[in-house]
Amino acid sequence: MAHTPRKRFGQHFLHDPAIIGRIIASINPQPSDSLVEIGPGRGAITLPLLRAARRLHVIELDRDLVGPLETLCREAGELTLHNTDALRVDFCELNAPMPLRVVGNLPYNISTPLLFHLLAQSRCIADMYFMLQKEVVDRLAASPGSSQYGRLSVMVQYRCAVTQLFNIGAGAFQPPPRVESAFVRLVPFAKPPVEVHDEDLLAAVVRQAFSQRRKTLRNALKGMFQEQEIRGLGIDPSARAEVLGIREFASLANCVAGRRE
Repeated sequence: MAHTPRKRFGQHFLHDPAIIGRIIASINPQPSDSLVEIGPGRGAITLPLLRAARRLHVIELDRDLVGPLETLCREAGELTLHNTDALRVDFCELNAPMPLRVVGNLPYNISTPLLFHLLAQSRCIADMYFMLQKEVVDRLAASPGSSQYGRLSVMVQYRCAVTQLFNIGAGAFQPPPRVESAFVRLVPFAKPPVEVHDEDLLAAVVRQAFSQRRKTLRNALKGMFQEQEIRGLGIDPSARAEVLGIREFASLANCVAGRRE
């Protein structure tokens, strides 16, 4: 499929057959699956996904790719193509049996907001497989105390089990990106690992705590907590957000929720 990659869409098209094979093997698509692909591009994984599953929803913003994708997949199975921005899609409203299996080569420029958009709809999703900038995957899987650990780590790990599968070199894409990529699996929990009374409060506490990474909790959370409140939860007010686990953030959020009640 001939198509000039467009910088404004963050397009880097996968073309390496060995990497494509590893991706398909990792996903292991089945005819019973409700598969959704975000950013199919030239159809490198679209075609093998469709051949295996027989039905596939794809979300592609670039209208110039719509016709070639339909032509490429005409004989492979039932392709439902949505020419729209994935950030605007209500995945729970797709005309497909739930839960969904979501796959994609996510544009680096929208990967984080798109992940949060999908997390908000995780009740409709069985699993997700994404090609992302390796730095983003490292952040998704990071543990407390590491330099990569931050807001994205906490909020994704509250919702999903994260598994780094393998790295993908720049040469696997055309044009090659300036960074290394990685393939990751996210599996939403049936029940989060910690109890949170108000998830919006959890998001607010985590955002505030990491807003200035070098600040201690007593300073970063000033206005939300008194120092003695933090200490009363068994958390050191002189610690920084990067050393707190999901359980500690849940305790902080539940403290605010209890105070409001």
